[in-house]
Amino acid sequence: MDRPSDRIDRFAKPETPRPEGLLAGPRSRLAELRSVLQILGEFIRGFRALHFVGPCVCVFGSARFKEDHPYYGVAREMGRRLAKLGFTVMTGGGPGIMEAANRGARDAGGPSVGCNIELPKEQKPNPYLDRWITFHHFYMRKVMMVKYSYAFVVMPGGLGTLDELFEALTLIQTKKILSFPVVVMERAFWDPMKEMLEKMVDEATIAREDLHLILLTDSIDEAIRHIEKHAVEQFGLRRKAPSRSKILGEPAHPARARGPFRAARR
Repeated sequence: MDRPSDRIDRFAKPETPRPEGLLAGPRSRLAELRSVLQILGEFIRGFRALHFVGPCVCVFGSARFKEDHPYYGVAREMGRRLAKLGFTVMTGGGPGIMEAANRGARDAGGPSVGCNIELPKEQKPNPYLDRWITFHHFYMRKVMMVKYSYAFVVMPGGLGTLDELFEALTLIQTKKILSFPVVVMERAFWDPMKEMLEKMVDEATIAREDLHLILLTDSIDEAIRHIEKHAVEQFGLRRKAPSRSKILGEPAHPARARGPFRAARR
């Protein structure tokens, strides 16, 4: 009969890859402290880089759609309309849908920012960003994208887009953040998700009212009206340039033609 230690050793094959860094399981106390300090430093860099970007609408979506894809065109127009509404357009900073939304903001002369991420296959910031910051940790990136956003627009995407969508929905549902509007574009793409959510209601794993956290639409006009009502009006956003400290060397806001919204109170 195998001893417990034999059974454990059988699973601990040397060729099995292990996660690195903070998610590698228990490490030395010094290594854990080093990670905490690195995370703190990443928070500070994020706060410093994004403090003056103003209220954002964060656009999520796949990095894989090229310029000639219809979804790229929709995301570009969405970015343009959001910028004209007065928001800073924030994305993950990469190609595809992210590039399209930032490009649309640039088309309208509005501010465009990105929260880029280090990946094994490097994701380079797209050329339509006024300001960006590159994060090492995914969760740090998501914290920053949520922290400065007053609405979320979700375009077709993959696992990362699903992660970002349900992160925002979970935070709203559990009241960890305010009830910011979540707009999901392209009904045909997302209909299977809608069916899954309906099944969750039927099985009582979510409440019927949780379905109202999402606006699923094909209309950019409807999306913009929804964001204007449930973000601009609901949270009392107004256009006013935020103050900066020259002593701290704080940079100017990346706005172009006109200033973005500033929060009256959050």
